[in-house]
Amino acid sequence: MRQPWPELDPLLAAASERFGTPAYLYSADRIEARLARLGIDFGRWFKLSYAMKANPNPVLLRWLLGRVPMLDVSSLGEVRLALANGWSAADLSFTGPAKREAEIAEAIAAGIGDIVLESLDEADLANRLAIAAGVQQRVLVRLAPDRVPKGFGDQMAGRCSPFGIDVEVAEAALRHIAALPGLRISGLHIYSGTQSLRPDAIAENWRIFIACFQQFCVALDMTPERLVFGSGLGIPYHAGDTHLDTAAVSAAISPDLDALRADPRFGATELVLELGRHLVGEAGVFLTRVVRTKTSRGSRIALCDGGLNAHLAATGQFGMVLRRNYMLHRVGGGEPTEVVNLHGPLCTSIDKLATGAMLPPIAEGDVIAIHASGAYGASASPAGFISHPAPREIWAEHGHLSDITR
Repeated sequence: MRQPWPELDPLLAAASERFGTPAYLYSADRIEARLARLGIDFGRWFKLSYAMKANPNPVLLRWLLGRVPMLDVSSLGEVRLALANGWSAADLSFTGPAKREAEIAEAIAAGIGDIVLESLDEADLANRLAIAAGVQQRVLVRLAPDRVPKGFGDQMAGRCSPFGIDVEVAEAALRHIAALPGLRISGLHIYSGTQSLRPDAIAENWRIFIACFQQFCVALDMTPERLVFGSGLGIPYHAGDTHLDTAAVSAAISPDLDALRADPRFGATELVLELGRHLVGEAGVFLTRVVRTKTSRGSRIALCDGGLNAHLAATGQFGMVLRRNYMLHRVGGGEPTEVVNLHGPLCTSIDKLATGAMLPPIAEGDVIAIHASGAYGASASPAGFISHPAPREIWAEHGHLSDITR
């Protein structure tokens, strides 16, 4: 199995030796390179918003200050974490389908930039709380389109969904929200599909967004301050996956975005590209050490010190319909010559990091690196299950390593 970046392997070896395993290593240099690529391909139209649910490590949040203009937060805990790490409340948008009254009230009191409304009931609650606080709260209304093109790993359109207001009833809902005195609609938000590696599907999905934005802004005679495009940009997780060509996305959608910009109604509108895993996912590697090996009924098994408890997604338990191995390799390289099943330390049969992985001969003490682990890793895993130690988190920048475990 190919390494994610051969030059990173010495850092992986050093990190596992110095800090132990299981551990995540995040490469700041790789995130910087991804930001540069996104700027080249989309910077003429979009500002970026980082969805911090992908990876909320405080060091990462501080590092992103000044590099990404906005954060998308999905809980009051994330609001507080962002504020504690230097972010201005005005640069936060607060999504989530089940925001509680206390969460909305505290976010308003903090001066949150935008509350993303996902239902009429939520709008009415936010209106009441804003009036009680003596402010008019900026809100984005999240729309749920009636379709999403094929080619997305997860789809949130054209079916019953907790996210957003169905476009079939959106005009009436928007008129209701626009009449609420405690709220001011600053714009619209759509996020209807995730984890796509197909430029044509992403461009077509954004065309659906543009059509929805135009339809409802015209219907309400609204000149929006902000339109949020949930990016849907994916990353390769499995052997055979292709890297997403964002330049191809840019070329395909360019005429549509240019036309949107040419419309006087949207000429001054801030377009926001919201993304998480595409920014940080490929910059992370999960490191787990082989504790022992065994042979069972003719199959080779490597038993590792971190599994489902430390990296839920790699075991296929995080929305994967058909389980497939993440790309991985043995730190230190070697020619793949044997088929190995990788298991974690838990007393459950679902603690499988890989089935039938082709690797060099594996021995006790070897370190396995699981690629594409920078998003939905440590914070999305049940670290408390069976009370094994939580994974370390390591920051790599310009060849230097530091422990940033929360």
